[in-house]
Amino acid sequence: MPITRRDFIQYGMNATLTLGAAGLASNPTRALAQQKLTQDDLLKFDAKGQVTLLHFTDVHAQLAPVYFRPPDTNIGVGDYAGIPPHLVGEEFMRHFGIERGSPLAYAHTFVDYVDLARTYGRLGGLDRTATLVKAIRADRGDDKVLFLDGGDTWQGSYTSLKTNGEDMVECMKLLKPDAMTGHWEFTFGTDRFLELTESMGYPFLASNIFDVEWDEPAFENTAFFEKGGVNVAVIGQAMPYTPIANPRWMFPEYSFGIRPEVLQENVDAARAAGAEVVVLLSHDGFDVDRKLATVVSGIDVILTGHTHDAIPQAVEVNGTIILSSGSHGKYLGRVDLEVQDGKVVGYSSNLIPVFSDVITPDPEMAAKIAEYRDPHAAELNRVLGKTETLLYRRGNFNGTWDDLICQGIREQRDVQIALSPGFRWGTTLLPGQDITVDDLYTETSMSYPAVYRTEMSGEQLKIILEDVCDNLFNKDPFYQQGGDMVRVGGMRYTCHVNNDAGNRIADMTLDDGTPIEADKTYTVGGWASVNEGTEGPAIYDLMEDYITSKGVVNVPDERTVKIEL
Repeated sequence: MPITRRDFIQYGMNATLTLGAAGLASNPTRALAQQKLTQDDLLKFDAKGQVTLLHFTDVHAQLAPVYFRPPDTNIGVGDYAGIPPHLVGEEFMRHFGIERGSPLAYAHTFVDYVDLARTYGRLGGLDRTATLVKAIRADRGDDKVLFLDGGDTWQGSYTSLKTNGEDMVECMKLLKPDAMTGHWEFTFGTDRFLELTESMGYPFLASNIFDVEWDEPAFENTAFFEKGGVNVAVIGQAMPYTPIANPRWMFPEYSFGIRPEVLQENVDAARAAGAEVVVLLSHDGFDVDRKLATVVSGIDVILTGHTHDAIPQAVEVNGTIILSSGSHGKYLGRVDLEVQDGKVVGYSSNLIPVFSDVITPDPEMAAKIAEYRDPHAAELNRVLGKTETLLYRRGNFNGTWDDLICQGIREQRDVQIALSPGFRWGTTLLPGQDITVDDLYTETSMSYPAVYRTEMSGEQLKIILEDVCDNLFNKDPFYQQGGDMVRVGGMRYTCHVNNDAGNRIADMTLDDGTPIEADKTYTVGGWASVNEGTEGPAIYDLMEDYITSKGVVNVPDERTVKIEL
């Protein structure tokens, strides 16, 4: 197979930046290696055809650069086992031809994470993304570029909570998206959601959301654009299970679902209206969209989000190109399309890691970010404590940030067992870093933050764990909701991933090894209940009190769940 320009760039970056598999912590060449990575390196691309799609998704309100450790556990089941995005660590690197210790190894895997994070620094920052977007538009021409926002944009930070999403909408306006879809946006409530979408200046697209009262489409489903002389249709697909994953009472007017038959009708209508390229801007999640590509015909490209998966290049399924562009602003996805006689005949793709230390911040965006963050600077930077260990969230079953939260809930609410939802949003802190208010809110910022205290039987606990597990590991992706497993504190169990629904959870015990009995009652605390009227302190207030009381936290990366495949 001939070596493409993209391959050459990859090999070159690996050759000049590989640090070696051992001795990373003391390797004196790391600083030199970092200096060799440049903004121009990140922008190099095997440009093709007439249309450039830029994809940005799941930023979760992170305006500034972040650390975000990729997962060490990402299990696929059934036909989706062992294929992207369900590869991690060295297996991921082998599959995509990435050298250990390289910038791409750091951007995409947990291997040597702490050492490489200290070498290459943070990723993301909306001012850096703005620089890349403007550079690509300047290189290709505005008439060839579509910039699309995959949603989960407004929620997940201190300033987004305090401004009810205004900070993100106003900053995103400067990026000039052509369209967006969404998910967590609805947790601001219907009135605020509509107020913000009406102020954006670009369409919110959702083929799969219907008005409950009239059983008719609630939003635009398709937007048409002419790019590079090509007629492009963009169809939106919001997160199908929003009323299950989040509180239905916050947006009771809307009915959600995958609705593949409705999507097929909209694809057919777009083709009938003259679309030469059909793009699905989706918040379904990677595996859902893999299946969708096999049951809905006529989609050329799916730009997928929600599951926070990041793959270096697009995959092709049943003739449909699928790219997942990660989360937290760490990446900018790009797909170039060559179109002839109304058909896509070639493409190039790349996921650009937004290495914040080597990208010049865009002054306009930097000023807008400062407009929203500077008034809160004293509070954002207020130190609550320090961590001696790595604090991260992502992984199918565990994350040390949630272990810390479970510790806080157990102590502050005086319960035997704590539950923390399997959210995939939340950034990372390196060992030795201060824990600030800003950091805490990246893990807990939400509009239904009450920490409840209740009693549950052992049987009820098992039912909850079984239900969440089936949402994650059902072999039919259309029944998966896209999060990770609920985290537990004060208990342990075994998960038989590939068993049938209702038979995955076994060997439930308290931390001391005492079996959890089906007919016995236990005190349980948790947060982010979807039930209206849930009472309790806000999770961010509870955890501020807990971290402040400890001063220094040390959370060993203990695995309270035994996984059986």
